[in-house]
Amino acid sequence: MTSTTPTPVSAVGRPQASATRAGRGTRRRVRKDLLRSRIAAWSAVVVIGAFGLLPVYWLLATALSTPESTFQFPPKLIPTDLTLGNFTALAENDQLIKYMINSLVVASITAVLSVVVATYMGYSFSKFRYRGRRSLMHLVLASQMFPQALLLVTLYTVFSSFGMLNTYSALVLSFTTFTMPLCVWMLKGIFDTIPDALLEAASIDGASRWRTLHSIVAPLAAPGMIAAGLFAFVRGWNDFIFALTLADKEKQTLPPGLVSTYIGEFQTAWPQLMAASLVVSVPVIVAFMFLQRYLVGGMTAGSVKS
Repeated sequence: MTSTTPTPVSAVGRPQASATRAGRGTRRRVRKDLLRSRIAAWSAVVVIGAFGLLPVYWLLATALSTPESTFQFPPKLIPTDLTLGNFTALAENDQLIKYMINSLVVASITAVLSVVVATYMGYSFSKFRYRGRRSLMHLVLASQMFPQALLLVTLYTVFSSFGMLNTYSALVLSFTTFTMPLCVWMLKGIFDTIPDALLEAASIDGASRWRTLHSIVAPLAAPGMIAAGLFAFVRGWNDFIFALTLADKEKQTLPPGLVSTYIGEFQTAWPQLMAASLVVSVPVIVAFMFLQRYLVGGMTAGSVKS
């Protein structure tokens, strides 16, 4: 007599096949969701990038255009009448070269002075405990919150009393007032990450506090010091209102110098102004390119404590 019991393969195979199809469907949905997320992310990057780069493109297009094509209507997104005359004219303008030298001198000294003062203040706030330390830290931070117009009036009065108007010293000191607070807090955060045990070991070996700071702490905090210096340099390089108010034409820096050179009462030389703006941006761009790794490391060095 022959048995008619169903084979076990058909009873078990259907659920396995269903599970396999379900797994494939899940993976397809996951891949589709991942593809949609990537497309949305790249679309956002393209839109934001185009929004951010459009002013730079328009700046370059205007700098390469002739005055006649600059004011034509409707404006062309891609200019056809190109010229380099706006750039070559800059080299023949001695006053602009003088403004650039003033900017280099003032911004460089501001960066060095800000880093030196901020290093000592940040090290003091980080590694020493004394009465009034927290109040002094908060006072330094609060000075960053004062309106620049208020600082400008005060500084103008002080510099006028001491006969320092229209000098490099007035510009450097005024720029340092609004660059130093952030530099102090930036370097304090970096000094906080340096373990006290390292300083104690240096003290046991006979190193003085002065030598410990300059021979051990400063090399370790070098990326942060470079980042702070770059921040101070850019702030000093781009300042307009202090340089316009505290200095005359002989000591003014590039931002007010460009305005006084190309913006008149009845007309503005937009192509020459845009060409000059591009040229004066080159030192800052070059500085960022060479110091980018120090800038990223310095900005994030104090963000995490071990």
